[in-house]
Amino acid sequence: MNVDDNYIEFDRVSKAFWQPDGRLQTVLDDVSFHVPRGEAVAILGRSGVGKSVTLKSIVGFLKPDSGNIRVDGREITSLEEEELAELRRRMSMVFQSGALFDSLTVAENVAFPMRERAHLEGREADEDEIEKKVSELLATVELTEQADDMPADLSTGMKRAVAIARALASEPDCLLYDEPTTMVDPLMAQTITRLLLRLKERFHKTSVVVTHDVRLAERVADRLVMLEEGKVSFFGTPEEWAASTEPEVERFRALDALPGLATSG
Repeated sequence: MNVDDNYIEFDRVSKAFWQPDGRLQTVLDDVSFHVPRGEAVAILGRSGVGKSVTLKSIVGFLKPDSGNIRVDGREITSLEEEELAELRRRMSMVFQSGALFDSLTVAENVAFPMRERAHLEGREADEDEIEKKVSELLATVELTEQADDMPADLSTGMKRAVAIARALASEPDCLLYDEPTTMVDPLMAQTITRLLLRLKERFHKTSVVVTHDVRLAERVADRLVMLEEGKVSFFGTPEEWAASTEPEVERFRALDALPGLATSG
């Protein structure tokens, strides 16, 4: 595959942090993987294996100690803050909390990035076009009836769905999901999984899904990355994942399959 076909590339990336007790803890250790344009890649692993650090590194919030990270063909570790800000505007992150504005209605939250873009571009926002787009997006995430609700009135799962609609409103090249099914009941987890699958099929956006949820990863991802003790222990397709006999992969699949248990994110 030509490197231009990849939207995100990690090339032997390492990152360590000093701990309060004076230890230097390596979180990412020589990590390499890629995210082809238009594909969804799920990053799996237990708590503390570097999933969130990987996500923050993609948007340049963290810089690696060694190795290279390329996003849309650009080496982001050498970009100035203004260049990073421009690159970040082409990516949208969906946080666990939803990160909605509490003082805005659901519809206003979804409209926010469109109004913000108009402001940054020095033009008047087209309110008719924004209203139409908001209606379309809320219909896409099946929250039309919640348009006038406040975030406090929504369940955790609904907040995530609104956050996804808001992320799509900015028309990003890439969507980043941080544990989209954590802290929701199994029924809502299935609903969010179906939503992500539907969005993938409709919009064909490059996506990175950080998750501990194997079922979500197997359904929505074109490729899976598993991190174990800071290293990539698996990188491949869902079919290769299902057939893998690597001990860490088998243990992770077995733990996820146990009723009442979940691998911590």
